[in-house]
Amino acid sequence: MIPPRGDPMHLDAALHYDRLSEVPDLARAAEAMGFDGIWTHETRHDPFLPLALAAEHTRRIHLGTGVAIAFARSPTVIAYTAWDLAAMAPGRIFLGLGTQVKAHIERRFGMIWDPPVPKLRETVEAIRAVWACWQNGERLNYRGRFFKLTLMSPFFNPGPIPDPRIPILLAGVNPPLARLAGEVGDGFFVHPFHTPRYLREVLIPAIEAGARKAGRRPEEILRVGSVFVITGRDEAEMQQARELVRAQVAFYGSTPSYRRVWALHGWEAIGEQLSALAARGRWEEMPAQVPDEVLEAFALTAPPEGVWERLKATYEGLLDRVILYQPFRLQDRELWERILSGRR
Repeated sequence: MIPPRGDPMHLDAALHYDRLSEVPDLARAAEAMGFDGIWTHETRHDPFLPLALAAEHTRRIHLGTGVAIAFARSPTVIAYTAWDLAAMAPGRIFLGLGTQVKAHIERRFGMIWDPPVPKLRETVEAIRAVWACWQNGERLNYRGRFFKLTLMSPFFNPGPIPDPRIPILLAGVNPPLARLAGEVGDGFFVHPFHTPRYLREVLIPAIEAGARKAGRRPEEILRVGSVFVITGRDEAEMQQARELVRAQVAFYGSTPSYRRVWALHGWEAIGEQLSALAARGRWEEMPAQVPDEVLEAFALTAPPEGVWERLKATYEGLLDRVILYQPFRLQDRELWERILSGRR
C-alpha cells in the first residue's frame, strides 16, 4: 500500500543502468539495503521497462517513474502500461508524469506541443477515465479539448486488477504545474533543480492553493523530490561529486523556463549566461558559471553517514519522499550502505 502523507520521510534511490539486464540485481540490492523506493527517469532509456523487471524481482519496495514524459504518449498508452505494472506489483507503483519542454516534445519526440497545463490536466483525467472503464465497467466517454476517448470494446479491455490505486504525480519547476498537481494529482514530483527555499516559498504554496481550489485538503497531496547530495568515501570522491553536481546544476539552469528559480535568489544573470552558452553549444564552459555559494543552495554536502541527518534537517516537513539524485549503481555499494547506515 502506498504510504500516506504524514508518515516519516522516505528515502528512495534513482535507478541507473546501461542495459536492462542489470535491473534485476539493482532492484534486489536496493530493496535489501533498505531503500523505500526506486525511481526511473526518461533520459537515455524508457522509464517503464525497468520497472517491470524491478516489480518481478522485488517484494516490498515502491517503484515509480520520475518521470515519464506524458506528451510523448497518448493517455491510453500510459494507462495500459501503468495498469500492467500495478497488476504485477499491487500497491507499489507511482506514475510520475512530466511535460518536458517544447523543443524536446517537437524535435526529440516528434509530437505536437500544446499548452502544458490544460493538456496535462486532460491527460490525467483521460487516464483515470480509462482505468475506471477497466476496473468498474464504466462506459469510456472522455471528451476534452485535446483528447476524445469513446471506444473500449471488450477485446481491448484488460479488466480489473486487485489494487487499482495508482497515484499520479505531476512534475514541474514552476507554480502552474504545482497548482495543477494540487487540483488533480495525487502528488507533486519536485524537479532536482530547486532549492529548499524555492520549494518552501514557491512550490508548496502553489500546491496548497491548487488543492484548496479543488476543495481538497493540501495534506492529501504527496510531495516527492529529487535532491542533489554531494558525498563520497574520501575527499577525492567528494570533490568529484561536487563537480558532477555543479555541471548538472549548470545544465538544468540553462533552461529558460526554469529562470524563476534563479530569480528568487537574485541570480537571474547566471541563468541568462548559462542559456547563452547552451545556445552556442559551449557545454564545457557552463559549470564554471556556478560558484560555490550557488552550488550550496542547490545541494547538500555531508559524509555518507551524515547524509540522512542533513536530509531530515533540510526536507522534513517539505517532502514526503526524498530521492537521492546520484545514480544507484552496484559498484558504489559501499557508499550506499554507509549512507543508509545513518538511518539505523
